[in-house]
Amino acid sequence: MADQVSVYISIGSNIDRERYVRASLDALAGWFGEIEVSPVYESEAVGFDGSPFLNLVVGIKTHLSVGELSKHFKQLEAENGRRRDAPKFSARTLDLDILTYGEAVGRMDGVELPRGEILRNAFVLRPLADIAPNVKHPVCRKRYFELWQAYNTGQKLWPVDFNWQGRAISKAVC
Repeated sequence: MADQVSVYISIGSNIDRERYVRASLDALAGWFGEIEVSPVYESEAVGFDGSPFLNLVVGIKTHLSVGELSKHFKQLEAENGRRRDAPKFSARTLDLDILTYGEAVGRMDGVELPRGEILRNAFVLRPLADIAPNVKHPVCRKRYFELWQAYNTGQKLWPVDFNWQGRAISKAVC
């Protein structure tokens, strides 16, 4: 059997946020066993006027292909009320995106890797830097903590109190 691949996944929700983030974490833990979970951040909607999002990044190890993962994630989004006929930049119950798949670069099964949002959006880069600070971006070869330290687009996000399965995932900063 082939070695497992490390995969990082972004999760976002701005409709009934806690419910859908917990549902996604439950599903991912059910599918992959032990998962690595970043702190949860609240951020302003980017690209449209909308309610703030909750965002986090999860790390998994898997034998599944990018296409199989994408199919599972689209099914999970649909089961949790995600509408595919809504505009790209709009409110959503649940959004899961494959950020990286090992060291893969390029288009795999219709998914561009690594995902461009890593370098553009604080709500992706910050939680990724939290759980994978010393992992290098597959293209620019800088560590995620270095990328976060140099990040300065002005996008705002802040940690929030969030519990899952009886443990504190993150705490708000006072």
